[in-house]
Amino acid sequence: MSKKHPIIAVTGSSGSGTTTVKKAMQHIYRRNGFKAVVVEGDSFHKYERKDMGPALKAAEEKGEVLSHFGASGNEFGMLEELFREYGRTGSGKNRKYLHNEEEAKPYGQEPGTFSPWEPIEDKTDFLFYEGLHGAVKDKEKGIDVGKHVDLLIGITPIVNLEWIQKIHRDTSERGYSPDKVTDTILRRMHDYVHYMTPQYTHTHINFQRVPTVDTSNPFIARDVPTMDESFVVIRFGTKLYQQIDYGYLLNMLKGSFMSRKNTIVIPGGKMGFALETIIEPIIKNLVETGELEWRREQV
Repeated sequence: MSKKHPIIAVTGSSGSGTTTVKKAMQHIYRRNGFKAVVVEGDSFHKYERKDMGPALKAAEEKGEVLSHFGASGNEFGMLEELFREYGRTGSGKNRKYLHNEEEAKPYGQEPGTFSPWEPIEDKTDFLFYEGLHGAVKDKEKGIDVGKHVDLLIGITPIVNLEWIQKIHRDTSERGYSPDKVTDTILRRMHDYVHYMTPQYTHTHINFQRVPTVDTSNPFIARDVPTMDESFVVIRFGTKLYQQIDYGYLLNMLKGSFMSRKNTIVIPGGKMGFALETIIEPIIKNLVETGELEWRREQV
């Protein structure tokens, strides 16, 4: 953690609401003139697309687990080193995972490959990480990514909703059969339990999306619940919850209510506005003072 070079990490699986977070962060950058270095979690996967299939097969033959959720499929040590170096000096090296032709074309590479490692540009205000592992730990290797993070935000749907989103995306957009997607969910469950869910214990703020429609059997659901068919549960961790002006947030976020002394529940459609209302003053204080502090915005 660093007063001069803060790190903000958003941890959440695909489809959890990370796109909403990206938009909210872009608004915050623009309003405040912040210069951020953006680090994508996919950049620290271990395998390129062409190598993942053979690696999965080799792991299965050995009776081992390999997934993008766990240590075997990622470079946790390299991610921690980047966070450590940025917090200490404001520098480090980053790369990109090139998902499609549009992203790959400027590099003259094929989709599904990594761009070359490049130095982080000078004089950035903070590092913004968005991916699966902003607070991941690997006890066997002594890796603790989260200890370097100044503001840790969890974005996660309840698990049935996460499965519905994955099944819908992989069958409609990627051409997989429902049985194949179910097999993938089961294969990744060990890593999900041991590497993903423990991170949300350590978040400074957690946004959990909860649908208000029946998702009791995610394997037969035909539609993904919309944000307007959801609530978002916002839980403030121990370092923040006593600083929050809950009356102010309840007034700003129409239709919201308190469910516990550190938890506010909002309509799903208000998630983007809630992110900006809650997170912007924290980021401003981190950049200006280096302190994790929430202060009500003066309007």
